[in-house]
Amino acid sequence: MRNDVVHVVPAIPWWAGGLGIGIVLILAVALAQPIGVSTQYAVLDGVLLHHVLPDVAERSPYLADAAAGWTLLNYEFFFVLGIPLGAFLASWVTQRFSTRLVPSEWGRRVGPIPGRRLVWSFIGGFTLLFGARFGGGCTSGHMISGVSQLAVSSLIFSASVFVSAIIMARWLYGDWGTR
Repeated sequence: MRNDVVHVVPAIPWWAGGLGIGIVLILAVALAQPIGVSTQYAVLDGVLLHHVLPDVAERSPYLADAAAGWTLLNYEFFFVLGIPLGAFLASWVTQRFSTRLVPSEWGRRVGPIPGRRLVWSFIGGFTLLFGARFGGGCTSGHMISGVSQLAVSSLIFSASVFVSAIIMARWLYGDWGTR
């Protein structure tokens, strides 16, 4: 094991987090619909574009279809708002909140320049959202709702995410865990 690896103790055990996600999924399905948020970003684009540039919005079949009959005051929109709010509250309650723009591992691997980190974060987020819309769902839609329904596309998606994550972790962190 490398001497520079910092082990972070989780705020709650893994099984409690899994149980919490399961309870939220059961409540979401019972009260509204299965969990998934990537559609809401396209809806937000479509609704805003219809208000700002309605002619442009009508020429885009994707945005016209995404915004048809939708309002921003719905379950999915508040779910999207709850993601960053919940992350902030969890980091604050567990005293792990940080304003650091460049995580230490990123700084060691790629460099300490905040602008570079922000640009790559934007590119990664854009690519992830594009892939989610192209693939018909995001990680919450596929990996939580889809897997719980045993959807084949969600099982394939989840396996692909885990393989990609392992490859990225090996690239970013090197050979951790092999010594």
